[in-house]
Amino acid sequence: MRPPYEITTGILKSVAAISKKIGEVNARLLVRQNPELRKQNRIKTIHSSLSIEGNTLSEKQITAIIENKRVVGPEKDIKEVVNALEVYKDLKGFHCHLEKDFLNAHKLLMNGLIEKPGKYRSQGVGIIKGSKVTHIAPSHENLRFLMNDLFDYLKDKTELTLIKSCVFHYEMEFIHPFIDGNGRMGRLWQTLILMSEYPLFEFLPFETLISKNQNKYYHTLSISDKEGKSTKFIEFMLDIIDRSLEDLLENTAKKPNETERLEIFLERFTRTFTRKDYMKQYPELSTATASRDLKNGVHKGLIKKFGDKRTSHYRRRT
Repeated sequence: MRPPYEITTGILKSVAAISKKIGEVNARLLVRQNPELRKQNRIKTIHSSLSIEGNTLSEKQITAIIENKRVVGPEKDIKEVVNALEVYKDLKGFHCHLEKDFLNAHKLLMNGLIEKPGKYRSQGVGIIKGSKVTHIAPSHENLRFLMNDLFDYLKDKTELTLIKSCVFHYEMEFIHPFIDGNGRMGRLWQTLILMSEYPLFEFLPFETLISKNQNKYYHTLSISDKEGKSTKFIEFMLDIIDRSLEDLLENTAKKPNETERLEIFLERFTRTFTRKDYMKQYPELSTATASRDLKNGVHKGLIKKFGDKRTSHYRRRT
């Protein structure tokens, strides 16, 4: 059964605007062309999603954890970051329509933080803001049915992925299937659903804008609860995604340097290759520039060179 929501003029406008921006991002290779940008966006995603849940570590501290440097901070906060890095590193290994992957992701995300990570709750829960109970989640006895129904909805190919990702995010928050970690799982799984059609979302940190609009995020969830449908939340999340794409288009105009060009090429070309193969991906390069790129790659240890002059060929270092 399809969860309740309405298609409004605002939703249609956002879908059209997002679709146009996705085309621009893909045409300009903005995410793929800059490995450093991807790394920074991944850090922003993890920092923003965890800070919404009260994590106190900075982007600089998360970077230090990635680089295996010592970080001073609350043990719980460090553990949350380590777990999130593990999950996001293997994000492409999860399938958004598989409930078992959903549970496995929660197990990794909440490992060492709660008693039974990767298991649905076995008790009733309510969400409290200040002194008020803002949401009473459905009974734990209905969780299996509700979550099965939600994953069946994900398999409906007649639904637009952009809308489906928002609906799943809202419905999962409403069901509140876990004792803890529901918020970060909702944002993680929306990313994964979007990635199933648009790979660029692996590195688009829309959580940053959610974090900056945190009060509105929770307020919109509350409005949708009261209305009994996810329409307002869909409108909010599509606006967040649209603005995140706008930021990406505005802030990533620089062209990749010789090292970044080669790294992008090596992601797609894993077998032995020649300069001619390299230039097929970058037809705008002169032969001299392509040769310099490859020489730089050998010098930096990215590739090995075999043969000489016309017989030269290259292979990625493993």
